[in-house]
Amino acid sequence: MPLPAHLTLEIVTPDRAIAHDQVDEVEIPGADGYFGVLPGHTPLLASLQVGELWYRKAGETFYLSIAFGFAEVLPDRVTILAQMAERADEIDISRAEEEKRRAEAQLARRPSDAELETARISMLKALVRLRVATRARTRSRP
Repeated sequence: MPLPAHLTLEIVTPDRAIAHDQVDEVEIPGADGYFGVLPGHTPLLASLQVGELWYRKAGETFYLSIAFGFAEVLPDRVTILAQMAERADEIDISRAEEEKRRAEAQLARRPSDAELETARISMLKALVRLRVATRARTRSRP
């Protein structure tokens, strides 16, 4: 049986579909670390962490910020069910910077363990969103 030439990538959140496309490669932020997927990958199911997902299509790379959920990988398909996902061009940088400032302030107050984890996740989301937004702006410059 020949290997598929492309992967069908679907990314959905509880609110909307983010992507449905034929892609060449995907890198996913799994709970145990980032992992890459090429056509013909062995099937797997993985938990997602807060991080940067990217995929390549016809030589162009697209970046997304995602948080939590699951990835189902099949030889010809990757389905991402994420709690939160944003394409780079959708990210509001000022909102992400404000989220980062709030998390920094919360961390500076020496929070309880539960508050510490919430602040840590907020900080991680903000930093990933800022990195993804910066990549999109850097790539779009001539």
